[in-house]
Amino acid sequence: MTRYRFLAAGAVRAMLLAGGVVGAVLPVAAVAQHAMSMPGMTMPDAAPKKTVKKAKSRPVAKAPAARASQSGGAVDHSTMDHSAMGHPAPVTPSTSVAPSATPDAMPGTDHAQMDHSAMPGMAMDHGAMDHSTMDQGAMGHAMIVDPAYRAASDAAVAKMPTGSAMAGMAMGTSAGFYSQGSGTSRLPAAEGPMRGYMTQAGEWMLMAHGYAWGVATDQGGPRGKSEAFVQSMAMLMADRDLGDRWHIQLRAMNSLEPLMGARGYTNLFATGELANDRPLVDRQHPHDLFMELAAKIDYRLGNGNTLFLYGGPVGEPALGPSAFMHRGSARYQPMSPITHHWFDSTHITYGVVTAGYATPKFQLEASAFKGREPDEHRWGIETPRLDSWSVRGTWTPSPFWAVQVSHGRLKEPEAQHPGEDENRTTASVQYARGGLATTFAYSLKDRVPGEKLSAFLAEANYELTPRHAVFGRLENVANDELFPDHDDPLHDRKFRVTKAEVGYAYRLPIVGPLGLAIGGTVAAYAKPAALEAAYGKTPVSWTLFSKLAVGL
Repeated sequence: MTRYRFLAAGAVRAMLLAGGVVGAVLPVAAVAQHAMSMPGMTMPDAAPKKTVKKAKSRPVAKAPAARASQSGGAVDHSTMDHSAMGHPAPVTPSTSVAPSATPDAMPGTDHAQMDHSAMPGMAMDHGAMDHSTMDQGAMGHAMIVDPAYRAASDAAVAKMPTGSAMAGMAMGTSAGFYSQGSGTSRLPAAEGPMRGYMTQAGEWMLMAHGYAWGVATDQGGPRGKSEAFVQSMAMLMADRDLGDRWHIQLRAMNSLEPLMGARGYTNLFATGELANDRPLVDRQHPHDLFMELAAKIDYRLGNGNTLFLYGGPVGEPALGPSAFMHRGSARYQPMSPITHHWFDSTHITYGVVTAGYATPKFQLEASAFKGREPDEHRWGIETPRLDSWSVRGTWTPSPFWAVQVSHGRLKEPEAQHPGEDENRTTASVQYARGGLATTFAYSLKDRVPGEKLSAFLAEANYELTPRHAVFGRLENVANDELFPDHDDPLHDRKFRVTKAEVGYAYRLPIVGPLGLAIGGTVAAYAKPAALEAAYGKTPVSWTLFSKLAVGL
């Protein structure tokens, strides 16, 4: 009973500390997300200006695809002067899009003859406009214009907590054909837009995302431990165009997890990296203060095709699927995967340069980066070095699928395996639809010299309603680091372990994009009989969590 009273007290402290951490880790105040101002226009739910300048008449020929007005008249947005509203001039769409009804509160007004550049205070129902006639690629953000991709994205938004994301918005040059993952990775467009707070600042489109987890866990068996801890992350992105062809995106991502100490938190069967010169076993290391400091430059070739260059002192190379904290299938998982060092360990790399060619449905890229994983001194930036390489191909054939295959050669990635390089090969399939996000992945670590160690991952998150979500993760991994003591008879032996975890989250919107998720998980394990003396016969773990997030 003393153990559980201590755990309960620790859980309370963790929840309170999570609230305090949010003020430090979230880069912007969480306010109404859609109150976004653009030059010369006001979004529908922003306060409209009271003064409207008189419209000037211009003789402009009507385009054939006119929209219906509230009064039944025609509203032809293709003839608007969008240049004064921060939009480029309309262009002819490559495919025809069926018009939808757009109400008009001014009966009998022919908007095709009006110069909207003279009305900077006009309130515009942006969601009801036919954006297929706009060159959204020339904006500091993109809007999803393809009906199939927009419908798939909107189906995900309908299952999100209120304010989590802006419907129809896509960061960078993706134009909604996929959703951005970590680094330069892609996620299915049907996962919905990136979640967080978005606002316009002059020519820049800014987006902020962040969270603070309060977690209490009891990891089962003799090697398990009861513990309460806080995880955190804050991310800021800034997008803008540099002329008609060039686009830049700046990124910064930070964490206060070094506060939990070099040994991180307990996580049964997780291994990798050193702390206090000792290998971490049954523990997950904390993230570094600097998780990403990078930039991405795109050069538009036309027809949605681009060349890009990504890099910085801290970033992520083109290797593996999107890191676990950035993919929808792991959105409410409070623990990192025990397969983290097979799939995600390169998501914080001190020194990375990636070059690639991208189309809406395919991306091919190559990276040079530092192979050694971050050391236990988590507060500083390590000296960047480019001593490793990787290549990755990603296929996004529809709004619902993202498929990647990648391979890399890492120079001495683990400090506890000096002199051993690693060939790492990964493949993953991600599927999303209507609030469901899944990831299925395989990875093979081939140490040179050393063992070949494979891992499998299946992960899913289903947002049943804007309030309720259920999720699960199944992992199977071959690990030879469970007994680091050289005198142990099981030292360097390879054991295949399976972990199955299920959980539930209840989401509570607070204000704008700020929300709270509370829930818990239960995990069970399958392992060889040789591990029973160390781990017990049937260890079971559980967690309770609260996640306070901008973009829940």
